[in-house]
Amino acid sequence: MTEENRLQDFTERYASGTIPWDDDLPPPELVALAEEVTPGRALDLGCGYGRSAIYLASKGWEVDGVDFVPQAVRVASERALKAGVAQRVQFHAASVSELGFLSGPFHLALDIGCMHSMSMLELFAYRDHLLRLLPDGAIYLLFAHLQDEQENNADEARWIQEETLRALFSDGFVLQHAEFGTTQVEDKPPWRSAWFNYRRRISVEP
Repeated sequence: MTEENRLQDFTERYASGTIPWDDDLPPPELVALAEEVTPGRALDLGCGYGRSAIYLASKGWEVDGVDFVPQAVRVASERALKAGVAQRVQFHAASVSELGFLSGPFHLALDIGCMHSMSMLELFAYRDHLLRLLPDGAIYLLFAHLQDEQENNADEARWIQEETLRALFSDGFVLQHAEFGTTQVEDKPPWRSAWFNYRRRISVEP
């Protein structure tokens, strides 16, 4: 699916209110991480209505959230204002594969269900921006839907193979932890998913 088609799809979802990921709090994996890590600058990729960005801002982080759906960005900004954290979080209507307008360093980057539907060309650009924006030791927290190679349907074609994901971040990142499970939304069949906790590693020449 092209980015243009994804944008149309997600724009229609937000317009219809069909947003199963619109919870009050971010996932417990991020909540636990925020309790352990000293606040700094964070980048929320595919921020949606801003639940994760707003939560981090409430914990003292300075946050940039990026989403390609303008309606999502508008609502996220309104929610940040109501939550009293507007001075700590800024939302941008843009593609997560076109982040040239941002400057680092970011100490944490999070992606909760965004990159797994992107093309390889977009993924390479996305990865290269992370390499540019994250300094040595920064955390990259990723939740992704994983493609099951034994099945081949229209929905799974949007997701990412685990080996592709691992290869994408094999240079410049160290995988600290991976937790595998399944995800189910509404009455759809469950699918494979996983959390990946990476650390940015800058290679040093001997």
